[in-house]
Amino acid sequence: MLMNNPMVKKIVETGEERVGKLTQQLMSNEKFVAAVQSLVTRSLAAKGTLDSALRTALAAMNLPSTTDLEQLRGKVDDLERLLTSVESKVDALSAAKKK
Repeated sequence: MLMNNPMVKKIVETGEERVGKLTQQLMSNEKFVAAVQSLVTRSLAAKGTLDSALRTALAAMNLPSTTDLEQLRGKVDDLERLLTSVESKVDALSAAKKK
């Protein structure tokens, strides 16, 4: 409803145009791009350090990590599939004996 107003449309178009120009200027600035790349690299390194420290802390408290839980979940899924297979075979043998 508000976007039907020609004045609002003009303001939005002007804003979009200015943001586009600013983005273009920033992306063409080598120092800015290098700074963003450096920031991303440092952030990923910090995340790796934090993950490692968290795993160490969990291990020190004898608590499972996310990886440990995922491995356990995989083993439980395998056991469920095996149990289902065994149940179906037992059912088939029971049905065969009844005949």
